[in-house]
Amino acid sequence: MNDLSARLELRPLHIPETIDAADAADFREMVRVRNLVYREITGGDDDAARPDELLPHYQPSPDETRFSWLTVWDGRVVGRVGLDVPHEAGSDTAYWLIELLREVHGLGIGSRAHRLIESTARDQGRHVLQTYAEHPDEPGARLAAPTGYGDIPRDHAARFLLRHGHTLEQINRKSVLDLIGSAATVDMHLARATAAAAGYRVVRWTVPTPPEFAKGYAWLKSRMSTDAPAAGLEIDEEEWDAARLARHDARYVEADQTLLVTAAQHIETGELAAFNELMISSDRTGATHQHDTLVAASHRGHRLGMLVKCAALVAWRDIAPDSPRVITYNAEENRPMLDINEALGFRPLSYEGAWKTRLSDRDAGSAGSSATTDW
Repeated sequence: MNDLSARLELRPLHIPETIDAADAADFREMVRVRNLVYREITGGDDDAARPDELLPHYQPSPDETRFSWLTVWDGRVVGRVGLDVPHEAGSDTAYWLIELLREVHGLGIGSRAHRLIESTARDQGRHVLQTYAEHPDEPGARLAAPTGYGDIPRDHAARFLLRHGHTLEQINRKSVLDLIGSAATVDMHLARATAAAAGYRVVRWTVPTPPEFAKGYAWLKSRMSTDAPAAGLEIDEEEWDAARLARHDARYVEADQTLLVTAAQHIETGELAAFNELMISSDRTGATHQHDTLVAASHRGHRLGMLVKCAALVAWRDIAPDSPRVITYNAEENRPMLDINEALGFRPLSYEGAWKTRLSDRDAGSAGSSATTDW
């Protein structure tokens, strides 16, 4: 047994029924270390979460299978490993993560974890692995996106991904908006967008979704998988129905997270044409996270993206008046949405790489086998 095998344990993460259960210690420790890793990457706590608010998102779901492991080094949890396998018909993709504290970089832990991810993906019949990694700016060599939009530093994460056969497919911009300082600008653009969107009305709700909007919201959620820019990524077309939407909503309710959905409704047909999501935890003084925003292709050209974003931000003043900022991600080639964000005052924080590799059966057991200097 080599030194790595003696010191490293990749232990399956047990998912407790409640966060106060006697068997919840591993889950709580996973969340603690997760928050530390994100603080090391971002320099702040905007991505921090509590164990009780993450637990509902880890419960078994008919929509995907989630594999999770604790990374234990010399008896201490130093990171986590994950693999999500979607259940869409005909899917060949899986999404993975390896997150480690910096103090254990360079010990070969990441390579061993990557072997586990590959073997588990193959066991599940998947051959396309995709992941997202945040790349805070730093001096030195750069790596350009094949889309022609943006570049990232060849940092520790990029070098690891390249070494393990992944290619950079797309770059997402992480942006932040000062909620207080942007208020007047948001009000101005809301007035203009409202005038341009004659024939549409704004509707909004916090989940769970009212029955009268469930069908339209579910349809728009399904379009996120087909209509958003995906570059060279392989994105499954998701099927959303009332049951899947109810499961989606319930996770936020059980986590005590507020999810506001703001939509544009076509007055003549009653069809939902665009939507925006804002989310915050029970701590209303923390950062707000903007999730999905989409304008249906058949309704574009009426400033509906600006309409739903601004209407959501105005309503948010009553829901979370003490939240200081909103964080969002957009593909660098998604110029229509970036134009809206920039007009409202969003500024870039950092950039996220979207990475992909395709596994072949002949490489089984070999890729990522090195335990040399990397993660």
